[in-house]
Amino acid sequence: MMEDGMIDVGDRPNIGVLGKYNIVDGLENKFNVCFVENRTHAATDWQAANPLMRCLPNFMLQLTFIIMFTRVFMIILKPIRQPRFVSEVLAGVVLGPSLLTREAWIATYVHPFEGALLLETMGSIGVTFYMFLVGLEMDLTPIRKMGKTASCVAIAGIILPGCVGMILYQLVRNERPDAPKEGGFFWAIALTVTSFSDLARILSKLKLMSTDLGKMAMTSAVLTDFVSWILLVATVAIVNGHGNFLRIIPTLIFMVICWFVIRPIIFWMIKRINAEREESSMEVQYNEKHVGFILTGVLLCGLVTELCGVHPMFGAFMFGLMIPSSEVGIKIMDKIEDFVVGILLPPVFLVAGLRTNVAFIAAGFRYSLVATVMVVASLIKILSTLLVCLYSKCSFRDSLALGVLMNTKGVIAIIVLHEGRNVKGFDQQTYTWMVIAMLIMTGLVGPVVSFTHKSARHLKHYHRMNLERSKPDTELRVLACLHSSRNLAGLINLLHLSNATRKSPIVVFAVYLVELTGRASAMLIFHDKSNMYDIAGCGNSSRERLEAEHIVHAFESLQNDNRAIAVYPLTAVSPFSTMHEDVRNFAIDKNVAVILLPYHKKPNGIGGWVDESLEHKKVSQHLLANAPCSIAILVDRGLTRHLPLDFEHDSIREIRVAMLFFEGADDREALAYAWRMAGNPGVALTVVRFVPGKDMLETVVDDAEAEAEAEAEANFNDDPEAFSAMFEKDKKKMLDDDYINEFRFRTMHDQSIAYMEKPVNSGDELVSIIKSVYNDFDLYIVGRGYDTKSPLTSGLCDWNEFPEIGLIGDTLISVDSLTSASVLVMQQSAPKATPRPPLVSKNNISCVSKKTVSMNAPRSSNQPFVNHQITHDYL
Repeated sequence: MMEDGMIDVGDRPNIGVLGKYNIVDGLENKFNVCFVENRTHAATDWQAANPLMRCLPNFMLQLTFIIMFTRVFMIILKPIRQPRFVSEVLAGVVLGPSLLTREAWIATYVHPFEGALLLETMGSIGVTFYMFLVGLEMDLTPIRKMGKTASCVAIAGIILPGCVGMILYQLVRNERPDAPKEGGFFWAIALTVTSFSDLARILSKLKLMSTDLGKMAMTSAVLTDFVSWILLVATVAIVNGHGNFLRIIPTLIFMVICWFVIRPIIFWMIKRINAEREESSMEVQYNEKHVGFILTGVLLCGLVTELCGVHPMFGAFMFGLMIPSSEVGIKIMDKIEDFVVGILLPPVFLVAGLRTNVAFIAAGFRYSLVATVMVVASLIKILSTLLVCLYSKCSFRDSLALGVLMNTKGVIAIIVLHEGRNVKGFDQQTYTWMVIAMLIMTGLVGPVVSFTHKSARHLKHYHRMNLERSKPDTELRVLACLHSSRNLAGLINLLHLSNATRKSPIVVFAVYLVELTGRASAMLIFHDKSNMYDIAGCGNSSRERLEAEHIVHAFESLQNDNRAIAVYPLTAVSPFSTMHEDVRNFAIDKNVAVILLPYHKKPNGIGGWVDESLEHKKVSQHLLANAPCSIAILVDRGLTRHLPLDFEHDSIREIRVAMLFFEGADDREALAYAWRMAGNPGVALTVVRFVPGKDMLETVVDDAEAEAEAEAEANFNDDPEAFSAMFEKDKKKMLDDDYINEFRFRTMHDQSIAYMEKPVNSGDELVSIIKSVYNDFDLYIVGRGYDTKSPLTSGLCDWNEFPEIGLIGDTLISVDSLTSASVLVMQQSAPKATPRPPLVSKNNISCVSKKTVSMNAPRSSNQPFVNHQITHDYL
């Protein structure tokens, strides 16, 4: 005999014979299926035929189908950002009576009644180990540090959806009075649940884990899930006890023993293993024996909760919670996560699909009631979170995104429905309603959050984050990235020189970038100072932990030396392939103005450069191409050797900084950073603007006249693209002149700043001048110039080996006489806006280019903005 749930016959009431099956007592909630089974027995106490062998081939066929259909749906739904859970549920529904199982041969050979027991058993084992992994990933410590808004979101997400779930089920009972009243409790819990593990994977995929939105969603989800599980344990225990509330006492006693007895023992064992490792200097901390011991504990805890009257998954979940987040947890995840998620868990979704029948979704009910239940169930948690966030004065965009994220359903919600169906809490139709509602809830997460927080419209204003447009006395927010402690000295000393004051403080987010290896589902993990040293998921966590300690101590010293610098040391554990996205999203979330990167190459000792890591090079290249703010790449070649020990008393000579200005937005950004550094009493700044010499100037004027004629002709022929390009070029020249003039005017009385203009006629002459005249500086600051083509650097493109630092940066690190000078290369991320042409008449268009050329020519000594140290050196 078998109860309803494995094959749909609810649409065929009172059927007596279905193939080889006899169906009797066909009721709405359950029925009995009888079939004849031939068994052979030997003359011993053992059966001659193994009963498992009759069902095992069928189970393997079912497993093959569900995995194959899941992969197909994942490929189809990937462009619309659907998580794996949606594909798994859809695969189960398609294989169930909603579609394929309506065919007689599939119902007979793929999903026979007699194969249901093994399918459900394997699904139960998969759920048990999956919930152990969920408990292993879940960290309850954020609950103690929850903010007011996160707490209100979690509480509202528990109370309001729970009450609405009960109300919706009461509407069903009004239509069908014989519906079991227990179903309302399971509906309430299903709407309350936020699948923590599925939410973590969605946030990681969208690169929002490190943002304030992601942190609030994860913190609220932990509390919501924990309370939901307590409610589910109590509900299952009471329902199985037929309303006897005392049946929950054994489960509560077991939970108390786990938390206050077994958990301290596990912590003591892990601490002892760590101590032994430190004494013996062993590199491998945990072996197969430890993993096997823990997996055995999962089964034992599951067995105990089964004896207490609840599902084994509750014991496995508790056991996972007791294991601390450390190397042993990561090792277990690496060992069994793929097998559990890929092999043991798919039967759960196949069972869900076999219990779902979309074809008869409204049989016996009004369509308006069905639509109301599914729509309200899908939106209630979004509305509750939205109202709480708006009341807390959060933006509508963040409130909507958080509501959608908190509405994420996953395997846990399916488990809740399974438990309700197993205890006959509701029938197949109401089960189908909730499955469809969960598909709608989870299906909305990816597209909605991508629109609100990943779209180009949302990111547009972040492209204006740069130093050139920043006010002088404002806070400077810097994201300093480090791949190892070798990058530490140069970056810290550069921050020392960056003139942090009370009026213009510097906020440094020091992110230690660590590669994530060995996990199927990559996670982005950011640590604060309290848990900085617990780095999990990297290839060699012990070495990374020592590196992290060194980095944290160094930045703490930086903060102690200058109270105007606020440091937040973090660790980003992420795969190299997506590390640039993590850095980019973190910069956006923290409104960073400059991302500071170390150069990925190092000197080889013979005057050349070698790649320290090709992966680090790719990260830098991706950031240069996609950064939402300015990028600074530091080539450190001895900046630490000349750093003054005490700026106030000038115990060591000043740091000589040279800013080489050519043209373009990158050079203006480099000048802005050099201008800020010049406020430091230990810095002497020299700004050199290279301008066209006499020979080049004649060529430029001739070209300008030709361009002006072409511009006039283009305007005559109504060619807007050509006119826009000419105007853009003229606008860049005027922006350079305006910014240089502003700099000279504001610094004309600063004795530590010198400004000069140097005419050059070719790229070769430029290199010769740098070698002979400007070769005695400790730090050079230049623009990358990736979007400009200047005649001043003509010929340098032919031997440009390092495009990441531009033509001038490449030249500076290649000159033999500058082997001890460090180089800072700036790139500005300018807004991509189409400029409007000036209000000039058609007859005056040709004058624009000529006037601009004259502005770029060397200035005479009687011009209005004159720096006290300006020099003119015409050739």
